[in-house]
Amino acid sequence: MSTHTPDQPIAVARAMGADSSFDNPYLLGVYAPVQTELSLEDLEVIGEVPRDLNGVYLRNGPNRRFDAPGRYHMFDGDGMIHAVHFDGGKVRYRNRWVRTKAFHEESAAGKSLWTGLMENPEGNPFGNGHGLGIKDSANTDVIFHRGQVLATWYLCGDPYAVDPLSLETLGAQDFLGTFAGDMMAHPKADERTGELLWFDYGPDMNYMRYGIIGPDGTQTHLTQVDLPGPRLPHDMAITENYTVLMDLPLVQDQEARRNGKYRIFYDKSLVSRFAVLPRYGSGAEVRWFEAKPCYIYHVVNSWEEGTKIIMEVCRVKNPQHQSTFEHPLANMLAYMRLDAQLYRYEFDLVTGQTSERPIDDQNIEFPSMDQRIVGVPHRYSYNMSLANEPTLLFDGIVRYDSQTGEKESYQFGAGRWGSESPFAPRDGSTSDSDGYLVTFVNDEIEGRGEILVLAADDLAAGPVARIKLPQSVPAGFHATWIRADQLA
Repeated sequence: MSTHTPDQPIAVARAMGADSSFDNPYLLGVYAPVQTELSLEDLEVIGEVPRDLNGVYLRNGPNRRFDAPGRYHMFDGDGMIHAVHFDGGKVRYRNRWVRTKAFHEESAAGKSLWTGLMENPEGNPFGNGHGLGIKDSANTDVIFHRGQVLATWYLCGDPYAVDPLSLETLGAQDFLGTFAGDMMAHPKADERTGELLWFDYGPDMNYMRYGIIGPDGTQTHLTQVDLPGPRLPHDMAITENYTVLMDLPLVQDQEARRNGKYRIFYDKSLVSRFAVLPRYGSGAEVRWFEAKPCYIYHVVNSWEEGTKIIMEVCRVKNPQHQSTFEHPLANMLAYMRLDAQLYRYEFDLVTGQTSERPIDDQNIEFPSMDQRIVGVPHRYSYNMSLANEPTLLFDGIVRYDSQTGEKESYQFGAGRWGSESPFAPRDGSTSDSDGYLVTFVNDEIEGRGEILVLAADDLAAGPVARIKLPQSVPAGFHATWIRADQLA
């Protein structure tokens, strides 16, 4: 029998037993790991799969393989990619773990060898290149570049190359031996130039490294951007001529670091700072723009308007919520409850001034847009609506029109939770709404997953196709769409 206090979310209470032992909500229900790697065809379809939707939808996320000692954090799970290949109205599904170095070590041992993010990493076999002893699980994002998918990790690690159709892990990508660092979660692929732009950081680094992988697959640019202390930036922005990096008030707890632990805190006394530098510029050319304190997990897009750089983001006002109930995982549960709104910055390169304003007040995150036009003006963005639940869940999709300010949404329905939903251009697409959105949905009632296809220009109409899966797709992180012409 479960116990529940008035200030404690019911979903959390359900996960706790009467003897005060508990199960982690991020290992239950729609988060529960799946242990079977499937390759499926001839799936049940409700509606009709569009024949002009051709390519592959991939979504990465945590999928715990072995039980580990200590408290489990959602960020600890081993990376697993779920893929749906659309080909002339036919659909194929496949899921595979990312075979990281740590995955192979634990496979050989037949058990977990790493503790999680919330425990002391002192006894872990190894970590990332910056000496952080936490397991690099490549569980965060999937980025397409030069015919491969790169599976990345949010604390900076090896970008693992994965075949976009077979999902075979090809190994840690070192870019023909030229790569000079780790890679953060969200490098930016510029389809117009064929470049991949990235940065890295570390728990003991008073700087970021910013680099570019050229269209030939080698590193063509690298520079250092100095910081006042170790930081935890997550995303970046690019325009045709500039790159924007971030120094935000989420900082490393240096006392915890000296004791061998990893801990962050939100220092409200600091401003947010944005480093604008020419795409091929050096750290000495950085211009810093200041703004109100906040945290930014994800950028929608950025572009140039005359002498200004415009950047739209999902801005988190308070990334470190305080827990209001007793639970062994109370701090983690509070931290994972995002409160983010669509927000616009303008950086004036002539005056050095920053202008900032909210675009909307709805709680949304995990934005996506037409990847063909990253770095130039877009019209539509597609964002995940955050559910008012004690854990991180997406209850719908919201499309924003940056020209008119209008928005349109689709809700998944009671007990149905979705995944990041990237824009998938139809064959011959001519605009950033001329296509579809693809997403995984977990149905708590049926205990199984679905693939939804929606018309990007008419979300309110609901899915044009629902494809049933025999098992769930555990709630996860980021997704991408790769067109058939890119696969070719």
